Amino acid sequence: MNIKTGINTTAAGIMLAFSLYLSQITDIGLFIDIRQKLFPETYPHPFHKVASISYSDLINDARTIDPKILSSMEEFGFFYVTNISDYSALKELQMLKQFFSLPDSVKMQLAVNKHDHRNKNVYRGYGPVVENSGTQHKEMFNIGPHEGPTPKFRLADTQLNKLRAISKEQNVWPSTLHDKFDGDFRKVFLEGLKTRMLVARGVIRSIGRSLGADQLISRFTESEFSTLGLRRYPVRTLRPDNMNSRYDNVPLSELEHEDSTVTVLTTFNYTGLQALYEGKYMDVPPSNDGFIVNIGTLVEDIADKRIKAVRHRVKQVDFERHSIPCFFNPSFDADISKSISGRRTAAGENNEIFGEWMRDYLPAVEPGLLNEDMTAEPSDLVDVDKTDNPDKDVD
Repeated sequence: MNIKTGINTTAAGIMLAFSLYLSQITDIGLFIDIRQKLFPETYPHPFHKVASISYSDLINDARTIDPKILSSMEEFGFFYVTNISDYSALKELQMLKQFFSLPDSVKMQLAVNKHDHRNKNVYRGYGPVVENSGTQHKEMFNIGPHEGPTPKFRLADTQLNKLRAISKEQNVWPSTLHDKFDGDFRKVFLEGLKTRMLVARGVIRSIGRSLGADQLISRFTESEFSTLGLRRYPVRTLRPDNMNSRYDNVPLSELEHEDSTVTVLTTFNYTGLQALYEGKYMDVPPSNDGFIVNIGTLVEDIADKRIKAVRHRVKQVDFERHSIPCFFNPSFDADISKSISGRRTAAGENNEIFGEWMRDYLPAVEPGLLNEDMTAEPSDLVDVDKTDNPDKDVD
């Protein structure tokens, strides 16, 4: 026996003996965890069984995909959409980076009213990085499905009617000295939003078929509040303690959370996204040229919790990161008070329609987004003579 053979035999013997020792460990979870760390190549990634669905099959309602989507949503809470026709993730990433590299003076012309009170746009538009803001450390630009003029409302209108107008707020777009960039940017992301909304509708139809609730899609007919969000996460130099996970103390750039409705996410080739699976946060493989789809707690509840709203987060990384989430929402007047079986939902304890739910949700997740004019009810205008004409239209 030569020396090389002897070494290999000895190593194999040691590994076998160590495996036999580990097999005596009563905590099988600890045993598996140790083996995975010692011999990772023998264990596939926990998410290797997550479904991968063809874009064409999804939007054309191929019934063969329904059990795959349902199984993946039940176990993992997400799946992938691939082979997307007439779509380029690389083109989107290039345009996104170009936009965020524009001078602040150009971008701030598009800032939502919260960040620049001179601007009229409330919901669609630009949001700068706010330093030392705790849990928020990202630059963003939000795009909606509405290109027509924002519906007018009066100061004396109810808060709900004002919000109904904002749900159809007209997009704002960059205006630079480069007409080609301006036109390409608008075209690329309007088409990107349209593609993702087709995906989201296909997902809702598939879930509805699997759960015997074909009417589920009727709650998403208008989807006025749906939003495509461009995101840039700069490297964070200051890491406040409140950005460490309460779960395992890992430094994060996005805290653990569940989404609310339907999310169609693009992570390009960036790592950092993690999802909770069997009690541990696992790295989610990037979307690359496709999308990652998950649902949130509101849709989970409407679906009688037959599918999972996956808890997820983004760990702190030492490089700049970009992503594009698309949030596909129910129609403003959609009934969210009852599940597909007729059970009263958690949201239904306080709200009947989605617009009412958004009225409570937006101030909680984006403090200051809605100014006083937006949040005032007619009863707040106690002295009409002291108001700025509450019956006038607000553009």
